[in-house]
Amino acid sequence: MQVSVEKTSELSRKMTVSVPEEVVKDKMESRFKSLAREVKLDGFRPGKVPQHVIKKMFKDRVREEIAGDLIQSTYFEALQEQNLRPAGYPHIQPIDESEGFQYTAEFEVYPEISLQGIDGIEVVRKVASVEEADLDAMIEQIRNQNKTWALVERPAQANDQVWISFSGVSEGENFTDGKVDDYPVEIGTNKMIPGFEDNLIGLSAGDVKTFTVTFPEQYGNAKLAGKPAEFEVSVAKVEESVVPEIDAEFLKDYGVLDGDLTTFKEDVKANMERELRQALRNNLKTAVMDSLYANISVTLPKTLVDQEVEEIIKPYVENAKKQNRKLEESELPRDVFEEQARRRVALGLILSEVIQANNIKVDEAKVRSTIEDMAQSYERSEDVINWYYSDENRLNEIRQLVLEDQTVEWIVERAKVTDEKVSFDAIMGKK
Repeated sequence: MQVSVEKTSELSRKMTVSVPEEVVKDKMESRFKSLAREVKLDGFRPGKVPQHVIKKMFKDRVREEIAGDLIQSTYFEALQEQNLRPAGYPHIQPIDESEGFQYTAEFEVYPEISLQGIDGIEVVRKVASVEEADLDAMIEQIRNQNKTWALVERPAQANDQVWISFSGVSEGENFTDGKVDDYPVEIGTNKMIPGFEDNLIGLSAGDVKTFTVTFPEQYGNAKLAGKPAEFEVSVAKVEESVVPEIDAEFLKDYGVLDGDLTTFKEDVKANMERELRQALRNNLKTAVMDSLYANISVTLPKTLVDQEVEEIIKPYVENAKKQNRKLEESELPRDVFEEQARRRVALGLILSEVIQANNIKVDEAKVRSTIEDMAQSYERSEDVINWYYSDENRLNEIRQLVLEDQTVEWIVERAKVTDEKVSFDAIMGKK
């Protein structure tokens, strides 16, 4: 086997592999002998078909099969011989030769990545804690999540729930498929388009109102985006919220069987602290990734970027299939996702280089503690832990996450880190 490699661009390679004719002939002869034992032809006993007949009938097919086998057996051997690491699948093209067998394989290789400058990169680390005011706000939120609704005989006001029937028309076309009946709207949640909920304030049961509001420019339905619409609304009933008191019964429903308020607060705070730790880790990881992406230059294989774009688009395509509709190319322009894909590919390559260059190994104790931490939010935590450890694929997903976290920790230890004190709400995305 002879191998030559041509560098066609910084990352593109064209590898030519040549196999001598005697190797091809030997493999073909072996295949002809096998066929002679297997082929059944009229006029010949099984296994007695002459070689010249076999060769005449199957020469082209056998040579094509041998070509496929040779590509499979020599491609990776040639890569190893030339010390090449292809990124993605190759484009393989056989070359017509009167003697022997020859083919070209065109592919991109993984880039050489210099980690020079990774020591001392600047990272801002957010620091936060659960304060008493945060705990009080969370308990109030829990109360509101358990609120009930009571019928009132008065005009609707902010935070009320109004049951309505409505229809909508834009540019002379009804877009609500007639009328929507018995639809609850909680005023102030902003789940309806801007201005809709405000128009319900002051209405009582039995009232009918017509008003015009404009759909947002970025509305999901392109046909309605940015356009005015006229709604006709009729009110069936108005309800006000009833927020439960934190009494023994409430605490038992929440899982505090002894009805002790202190126990309840401790449980809530423990959950908040666990979520905060995870949020701070995620925030730090994002800060490290941002700094790596900005400071480590990587030439990206187009093949990997294209594959990553496909991965990003996949959920949109699957969602469209569930809705029995076909996505048009204009709905998913590749350039919209390309920068996100480039970032993912670059960071994946950089982290992989850091792991290999510094021989970072996954810490199984951290894998265990990560799974245990995840399981704490479930009632039967031991079942969750066993669920992960019963499947190697699930366990490997956690191992990969832990290895990434360990790599981030390794980088942070060598970075110029500036701590920034922030509030619980700020880090949890509530402000």
